[in-house]
Order: sequence, then structure tokens, then C-alpha cells
Amino acid sequence: MSVVNIHEAKTQLSRLIERVVSGESLVIAKAGKPLVRMVRLEAPDPSRIRRLGFMRGQFHVPEDFDHMGREDIEAMFGGTT
Repeated sequence: MSVVNIHEAKTQLSRLIERVVSGESLVIAKAGKPLVRMVRLEAPDPSRIRRLGFMRGQFHVPEDFDHMGREDIEAMFGGTT
């Protein structure tokens, strides 16, 4: 793992990113003290990404869902609708 000072990291960011993308890990240091580590992120497996609607058909939303508990809420907060 290579250590790069913060000034070099600021001026050579694009090159450092290319090195990290190719598999190398880097540490950015300030005055010789390690601050951060740069590592390549792995793309998530597309088959494990959750999509909207993945539970379609597995439960039922009541017709009065938007009005459920209205009386209780009005009593607690004194609002009128």
C-alpha cells in the first residue's frame, strides 16, 4: 500500500484514482500521519438490488388507509380537516 502526501493527492488526484481503480490501495497522509485510505469500490450485484414493487401482491392496503386514526390525531393536535 503506497502512502501519498496530501499535497500530491490534490495535484495528482486523477492519476491516483486510476491507480486505485486498477486495484492498488493508497493512503493519503498529512505531515506523515495517515488520514484516509483510498480503495476501489465494487459495484453491487444487480440481482441483489431491491426494486420498487418487489412486494406487489403480498399485502393489502385498506381503502380507508388515508383516514385511519383521523379522530385520534385531531383529538391529540386539535386540527380540523
